[in-house]
Amino acid sequence: MSFSVDEGEVVGFLGPNGAGKTTTIKCICGLVQPTSGRIKIFGIDAVDETRKAMRYTSAVLEGNRNIYWRLTTKENLEFFAGLQGRSKNEIVSEIDSLLDQFDLRDKENTPARKLSRGMQQKLALACALIRGTDFLILDEPTLGLDVKTSKELRRYLLKLAEDQGKTILLSSHDMNVVEEVCERVIIINNGRVLADDLVENLKSVFDVHLYDFFIEGKHRFEKIRGSHQVTDIRYVNGKTRLRVALKERDSFYRLVDDLKNEGAKLDRVKNLDTHMEEIFMNIIEERGR
Repeated sequence: MSFSVDEGEVVGFLGPNGAGKTTTIKCICGLVQPTSGRIKIFGIDAVDETRKAMRYTSAVLEGNRNIYWRLTTKENLEFFAGLQGRSKNEIVSEIDSLLDQFDLRDKENTPARKLSRGMQQKLALACALIRGTDFLILDEPTLGLDVKTSKELRRYLLKLAEDQGKTILLSSHDMNVVEEVCERVIIINNGRVLADDLVENLKSVFDVHLYDFFIEGKHRFEKIRGSHQVTDIRYVNGKTRLRVALKERDSFYRLVDDLKNEGAKLDRVKNLDTHMEEIFMNIIEERGR
């Protein structure tokens, strides 16, 4: 597997469970020794000169396990900044900004172990950012965050890349985060790269039209599932919602005919935009065989 991330780029690193994402990230961070191959961070060999390469790298791996539970929120921030050689005087205003950014101001003197799961995740992110490195690796950064904080984090990550030139490798199962923040995605499965391209390019290649068909009553539609790409089916408020990905315009009419032959009473149809989730599933299914 081979890929690169350019300076100032925000790249999504995607794949199903067991694809090799976490192993790859741990190799980049020097936590796992690769059996072969080379890893370079800003031209530094991250395998032979791990400590030197890590001076340019910050990571959030497995969420709240990145912080020291006996230290307070503020002490954690001071500690991780200190590991980078940053003095307390240098980071006072930055710590204040991060405490406000992640709504941790009221918890600055609270031991990390007494914070909620979501607050621990926020603190782990803040500890990665306080190091001030040029390269950020974020593994599921929005896990446990509320909707408001998740949206704020997306804007903050974009700002880091645009205004400060930070390089970000982001692994997430939240496709909304990937689609909003990343300009390019790398999709892997079984330890190999299936796709490495701009999000917009992948959208044009996998131009799938997604529709929600709402049918009166509760149905299983076994025959429909066998002849059309049904991505989801569920019973909601007295109606069966059938979500289908259609690549060709004619397939829409074929589906309508098939539903009619099944005796289904169609209530309405909703046309949905193509999202990263559909693109991801198509790549895994078509290229991962």
